[in-house]
Amino acid sequence: MKVILKEDIENLGNMGDIVTVKDGYARNYLIPKNLAVQANARNIKEFEHYKRVIAQKANKIKNAAQILAEKLSAKPVVIKVKAGEEDKLYGSVTNIDIEKALREMGHEIDRKKILLQEPIKRLGEYTVKVKLHPEVTAELNVQVEKE
Repeated sequence: MKVILKEDIENLGNMGDIVTVKDGYARNYLIPKNLAVQANARNIKEFEHYKRVIAQKANKIKNAAQILAEKLSAKPVVIKVKAGEEDKLYGSVTNIDIEKALREMGHEIDRKKILLQEPIKRLGEYTVKVKLHPEVTAELNVQVEKE
């Protein structure tokens, strides 16, 4: 029996794949557990439509991430901190501080998406990457200035 998989199933296939399985496996396990549907003409058409809708939504999300990346790259993020001699900071600037500065600018970005290799410990300008989407990464210009 041919079935369309609704979820990824190990050793069988990925979501959306049309696979051939034994009749008993399909009737007794895959279909009752809602892991697959029978691959008839109606279900194949329905699933193709579902794939197109998901692709359009994913494309919109990617475009929104690209627009946000352009906005973030255009304006520098200024963080004012206390510093001592030789431009050394008291403490350091971390991704949490960058997240707060971005929130003040009106951008809600999770700190886990800010890819800071190590905390910033000196005054100056730094380039920090922000992963907005699996295919879109923005580069922030972070300026650490003395208070």
